[in-house]
Amino acid sequence: MEVGILFKIGAVGILVSVLCQVLKHSGREEQAFLASLAGLVLVLFWILPYISALFEDIKKLFTI
Repeated sequence: MEVGILFKIGAVGILVSVLCQVLKHSGREEQAFLASLAGLVLVLFWILPYISALFEDIKKLFTI
């Protein structure tokens, strides 16, 4: 796994948490929820290839 992806995930986490706090304090809880959901979906799309490669490696390991 690349180290860069970990920094990207951390940056998205920080940005989403700051954005959610700002939105919650301004009374926009629905938009805060949508922002956190969008951040989660973005990170899941980034790590999906790594998860699929992990399952392929596990499948190869147990077919030997």
